[in-house]
Amino acid sequence: MSSWQEFETDAPELASRVRERFSIRKHCTLATSRRDGSPRISGSEVELADGELRIGSMPDAVKAKDLLRDPRLALHSPTVDPPDGQPTAWEGEAKVAGRALPRESPDASHRFAVDITEVVLTRLDDAGTQLVITSWHPGRGVREIRRD
Repeated sequence: MSSWQEFETDAPELASRVRERFSIRKHCTLATSRRDGSPRISGSEVELADGELRIGSMPDAVKAKDLLRDPRLALHSPTVDPPDGQPTAWEGEAKVAGRALPRESPDASHRFAVDITEVVLTRLDDAGTQLVITSWHPGRGVREIRRD
């Protein structure tokens, strides 16, 4: 697993594009596991600071309780539809998987850094004819798959 800084150092171009996707809107989608193992999705704000990808929640939020019990998580960037008739204008979406590491908070809220296990950027090629899936894993680096 890796910090955001380690990912950014290993794959700077991909990290820049993923950062951009997570920055287009304030709220992202966070997936956690409920006590019974079923999935839970929640809105969450993401912060990239001091070499860490961070998330937080209000005191006693169920998503925080999920992460304190089972730290596995997935984050999905906000998405934006392309303008009508311009599918090649779609900038794509980013996903990050990892584990939540509790961090101290100056108040009663919950804070976590994400120990990254996978980063994926999905987009269209410049011609708009292929789906381009670029992924990064610690120790494996960057791989790209194209689908018609």
